[in-house]
Amino acid sequence: MRDLIVAVDIGTGSARAGVFDRSGVLLGRSDHAIAMRRPAADYAEHDSEDIWRATCAAVRGAVAASGVIASRVAALGVDATCSLVMRDTQGRPLAVSDADDNWDTIVWLDHRALKEADICTETAHPVLAHSGFVMSPEMQMPKLMWLKRHQPAQWAQAGYFFDLADFITWRATGSNARSRCTVTAKWCYLSHEAKPWNDSFLQAVGLEDMDARGLLPHDILPAGEAVGQLTPQAAADLGLDIGCVVATGLIDAYAGTLGLLGPFAGQPETMETQLALIGGTSSCIAAFARDKKFGHGTWGPYYEVLLPGWWLVEAGQSATGALLDHIVRSHSAGGEPSTYNHARIVTRIRKMLEDGGGALAGRLHVLPDFHGNRAPLADPHALGVISGLTLDASFDGLCRLYWRTCVGIALGIRHILETFSERGYRFDTLHVAGGHVRNPLLMELYRDVTGCRVVVPETEDAVLLGTAMVAAVAGGLHPDLPAAGAGMYPGGPAFLPDPARKAGYDSDYKRFLALHRHRAELESLDA
Repeated sequence: MRDLIVAVDIGTGSARAGVFDRSGVLLGRSDHAIAMRRPAADYAEHDSEDIWRATCAAVRGAVAASGVIASRVAALGVDATCSLVMRDTQGRPLAVSDADDNWDTIVWLDHRALKEADICTETAHPVLAHSGFVMSPEMQMPKLMWLKRHQPAQWAQAGYFFDLADFITWRATGSNARSRCTVTAKWCYLSHEAKPWNDSFLQAVGLEDMDARGLLPHDILPAGEAVGQLTPQAAADLGLDIGCVVATGLIDAYAGTLGLLGPFAGQPETMETQLALIGGTSSCIAAFARDKKFGHGTWGPYYEVLLPGWWLVEAGQSATGALLDHIVRSHSAGGEPSTYNHARIVTRIRKMLEDGGGALAGRLHVLPDFHGNRAPLADPHALGVISGLTLDASFDGLCRLYWRTCVGIALGIRHILETFSERGYRFDTLHVAGGHVRNPLLMELYRDVTGCRVVVPETEDAVLLGTAMVAAVAGGLHPDLPAAGAGMYPGGPAFLPDPARKAGYDSDYKRFLALHRHRAELESLDA
């Protein structure tokens, strides 16, 4: 009997896999590292074959850890970062820069296409209303423009362009079908339009041959559909069998959104007051609405990228966990940003806060835009700011800076939420998943700085769970996504903000906004 699901989450540094039953219980989990090449400061590349090998190793490890047999697995689901994979007409890797052909994937965080993103924005095309009126270099259109402009020989050989999740489903099944989730969110595909690929926009940005070069189909499948069954070779690689179907792929943050908000999919009034925060290397905030609400600096609204009849809007921060790693790595008292070092710093900060009555480094302020401001400013050129440094190079000095960087990250989330509120969204609950749930400082700040009720699901990985929900529908274990969300979500405790801390963080927020204004003033002096 096929009564289990395997879900795969492909992040920036590893592939993670989990085996789930139809009630959402995780039976076994495994992960495997992914290599990343950084040939320049704004460049980041993957080898998609290395990603496939990591995926296979993680799936085999998860199945072994669960102790189940492959013939029980009904479906395989996959989510991934919005990285861009380029293959030739025979499906072989094509290099995305001047390395050998194995480095065929531009990682989501790669910002080589800043100029191309600006060109997209300057068109002021109506399509951009669904990208916050500003094109981000993290989207696929600027990356494709960069490849065509800077790698013309490779462009001439191109036969496939994939979002990473779609590459994995193609590698697993041989089907070139694409996911509505990936192409709507990252490829300017207007899923609500009769003709979703907008020819005038593609011509305006010089990508009128994108379809011909990248073999982009018009067979776009919604979340929960089956792309196909595993090929014999893929089944052998993964340690599964050809009776296993493969579900449509997901953007990783959207998989997390479903894992967090899935139980409310059948409760429209409640759903519109819930917000998902998936925090890891970067942070993504996502929410559902019955009607579309446009606004500068947010991604979306995207129609039916996850749930039928729902629009999804997204915002986020380009560097959060990565920023804390950077703070540790760059400080003389820091060293490598290992789990141990982060825990050591957090422990010391908690003691310093306790000794100081909850106050620490009140004159130190951080704008966390070290990799641009994804939202609400939609400025990929934005830079980080630290105000209030002294000559203190001690470990305690690092702890003060780390703490105030955490505060700056949480203030950035508040900035996003206030922008959402101005556009008519009404949220009272923040559901959090990802690596940030293991950072007690961030978890306290998210509720105290934003004033939201914070819920943390009782699952090891909500991103994997959301992918499992989609696979459960594709594999026939649940009839639809609302049923999967209600049947697989484990629940979780809620935490309320501490009203005694509100005044202090309100004051911090005023200074945070002032820093934004002062940075803009400094930038304007060069104009």
